[in-house]
Amino acid sequence: MPAVDDLPLSALLYHHRTQGKAVEGVHIRGLVDGLRELGITVDILSLPGADPYASPKAMSPTAQATSLMRTVSRLPEPVFELAELAYNVIAGFRLVLHLRRRPAQMIYERYSLFLFVTVLVARMFRIPLLLEINDAAFVERVRPLYFRRLAQRIERWVFRNCSGLVFVSGAFRSRAQAVHGRIAPAIVAPNAADPRKFSVTPGQRESVRKRLGLDGSVVCGYLGAFVPWHRIDAFIEAIAPRLHERPELKFLLVGDGTTFAKVREFVDSHGLGQRIVLTGRVAHDEVPGLLAAMDMAILPSAGDYTSPVKLFEFMACAIPAVAPDFEPIREVLVDGETGWMFAAGDMNAAVETTLRRAAQLDELRRVGAQARAYVVTQRQWRNNAQQLLDFGAELSGRRSTARA
Repeated sequence: MPAVDDLPLSALLYHHRTQGKAVEGVHIRGLVDGLRELGITVDILSLPGADPYASPKAMSPTAQATSLMRTVSRLPEPVFELAELAYNVIAGFRLVLHLRRRPAQMIYERYSLFLFVTVLVARMFRIPLLLEINDAAFVERVRPLYFRRLAQRIERWVFRNCSGLVFVSGAFRSRAQAVHGRIAPAIVAPNAADPRKFSVTPGQRESVRKRLGLDGSVVCGYLGAFVPWHRIDAFIEAIAPRLHERPELKFLLVGDGTTFAKVREFVDSHGLGQRIVLTGRVAHDEVPGLLAAMDMAILPSAGDYTSPVKLFEFMACAIPAVAPDFEPIREVLVDGETGWMFAAGDMNAAVETTLRRAAQLDELRRVGAQARAYVVTQRQWRNNAQQLLDFGAELSGRRSTARA
């Protein structure tokens, strides 16, 4: 009879401290669904009220948060970070209790700052711990760190003492190595999409384009948060004076955020309501239907170490994207084959590329088809799931799970 350590991995505990909504919820559900598709039993342990499967609605994460979450998020930054530290006590107790009731062969955790107890629990139960790195103490954050030095020291210890690290981009891994020196074995797993959900039919396309007044147009879309660092407001302001060059070009902007009101005011004040459609926030389940109306997409900016989920959702729908040439995007997009890139930060280049490609319908279809083929063959969530299973098997000495 084979030893337990020789058996293929079959039970995994996914632990996270996020609210489990918006993009983070999409990522968690995608990976967990991919693991389950490969025959892995996955339990999810999260904050009360943060189940990513419970409420993927069209509401903001803030609106969906529990009263306790909202109270904690409003704390002054030093107190908020002390609360994050204190959560190690609660998380440790819950992890131990769960693993005693429901044994797992691996813990997979979405890394959070100041969270170190999972390393100790994994050691206690003698099971590997893989950390997925989407955030770190050394990157620019919406809430600047107060106890930065402490956060970095804890992070260094965690990155060195877990079993393995899964970074969303090679650029992120390189930064971590530069800041922390020696770290645990690491792999790069960019984001992904489910081409079964993001699949456009001619009927969907015709229906949504008619409903939104986009018939007979070349439609360039945007999907995501309206926030300063995504620069959709700057892009719309830059391209507006040149829309007369492409009378057939219209925009479909899907999402909401801090700069949404600014964009809407600009559209209204310049009489662009017939050229630029703003949907506001929608449920993630509604996104594929809206993508059906698009011929191409624009990402005016992105994080220089992050992996934009929306890029893969565009590609899965055979929508070629115009995107900045940050390293994480260069890792997954081939210029002229699965999309087009412009020099990051150069808004004029983004405008020029968009206007030029909008006049090339055959090229949009060709590149879009190749983008979808790339997602289908290499960037489905189950590809990410298989990659982490192979990585975990390599680290623990188990046999890898058979590919589905």
